[in-house]
Amino acid sequence: MTDKTEQDRVLIFDTTLRDGEQSPGATMSHEEKLEIAEMLDEMGVDIIEAGFPIASEGDFEAVKEIAVRSKNSTICGLARANKTDIERAYEAVKHAGKPRIHTFIGTSPLHRAIPGLSQDDMADLIHDTVSHARNLTDNVQWSPMDATRTEHDYLCRVVEIAIKAGATTINIPDTVGYTAPRESAELIRMLIEKVPGGDEVVFSTHCHNDLGMATANSLAAVEAGARQVECTINGLGERAGNTALEEIVMALRVRNDIMPYATKIDTKRIMQISRRVSQVSGFPVQFNKAVVGKNAFAHESGIHQDGMLKNAETFEIMKPEDIGLAASSLPLGKHSGRAALRDKLNALGLEVGDNQLKDIFVRFKSLADRKKEVYDDDIIALVADTAGDKAVEKIKLTSLRVMCGTEGPQSADIVLEIDGEEVSTTQTGDGPVDATFNAVKALFPTEARLEIYQVSAVTEGTDAQATVSVRLSENGRISTGQSADTDTVVASAKAYITALNRLQIRLAKSSPGIHYSDAN
Repeated sequence: MTDKTEQDRVLIFDTTLRDGEQSPGATMSHEEKLEIAEMLDEMGVDIIEAGFPIASEGDFEAVKEIAVRSKNSTICGLARANKTDIERAYEAVKHAGKPRIHTFIGTSPLHRAIPGLSQDDMADLIHDTVSHARNLTDNVQWSPMDATRTEHDYLCRVVEIAIKAGATTINIPDTVGYTAPRESAELIRMLIEKVPGGDEVVFSTHCHNDLGMATANSLAAVEAGARQVECTINGLGERAGNTALEEIVMALRVRNDIMPYATKIDTKRIMQISRRVSQVSGFPVQFNKAVVGKNAFAHESGIHQDGMLKNAETFEIMKPEDIGLAASSLPLGKHSGRAALRDKLNALGLEVGDNQLKDIFVRFKSLADRKKEVYDDDIIALVADTAGDKAVEKIKLTSLRVMCGTEGPQSADIVLEIDGEEVSTTQTGDGPVDATFNAVKALFPTEARLEIYQVSAVTEGTDAQATVSVRLSENGRISTGQSADTDTVVASAKAYITALNRLQIRLAKSSPGIHYSDAN
């Protein structure tokens, strides 16, 4: 790196809105992308890869608007190794205060065989496309896709070509999650030492988690000299996902004794954005997920509990507060006012507008009437549940009553508002949830197929809110819905209806996009 004062800072390159959204079923709406981008910008992410502008008109418009709105972060658009892609990416990001073009091509023998390019032909293409990108902006990132399975001599050759053509960041992707930490470090170290000009650019690492080593591989690359890590919130991404932002940032912070590298990330915002990405993507965070999982700060063993009571550091290497998670229960009840609720939201790092606060307050009052204790996690779930895309509510749930038990048939009486008109029906099914979904389909016929139905409790106890996630697919389009309620069947109905609403918008507006699976 040319700026020696920056040697000990690791740049965080977040690709949740590009690689993360490539996860089947994780597609986000335009408004959701803008919201997540704003949160990333505010928490201190250095570079936001906002999307793949050539993939669709919707992706282009999202990247363009994120670029216009960004205040701090560099905004990056992905492009394949052709001039059309590169120019489209630049058109989308050029409005940012700090725009970047990220262009890539597969360099391993397997990937070279797909377009049938010889090593020399690919080298010429890399020179031409990186040069073209550099003529548009002075911030160009280049990636040799499947770098970890590319012959070392050839990898050194094409990296040198990209640097000479004007690339300022060289990203080394472990596209298929194949490598191990020692190999990851040795590869970065080799490139820095062997490639002319390697000490004048930023080397980056992009690790997939197919073998569960993405974060370890990223940290090993940093120790070897990489100064940018590509990652996603909650590790979202193709197949098994990517290096998780929360893991890499907290590892650098907690183990500063052996990894004295800093980041700009405001860690107190981690839990907030983790929960929001989970909500909009429909991918629940697994309970034992590092840093942000529900059990990350939970202790059941008697020995652990005894140690925690005496000194929390005996069994916790970070504090819940470090990631913006308050451990206390909410000292509010049904008699609490709106001002007290806003104060608690501020304490949790949750900023809401006046209209959303009114909605949250109504739901809070209803929840307080039904629950013995209302916890911080309950409030976070309420906020997430009111942050959905209300503008696309073609279908609304008006009322629901179910009949269930050991003696069937189980049935659901439901009233929906569809395009402003109330309709109702009674349907049976194999259980109350199945009956409810059958009732919705009877009033709003659809060919959508239920791919995922998942329930998780927000807090403990029989009166806990349940968060339900639903994924639907129809004609190649996928949508998700998520809702929380103390009544699991009501939460299921709301999540199913949310997914249906989103699916109608995508079926009506989306056009066939370009397949870009495993781009990195």
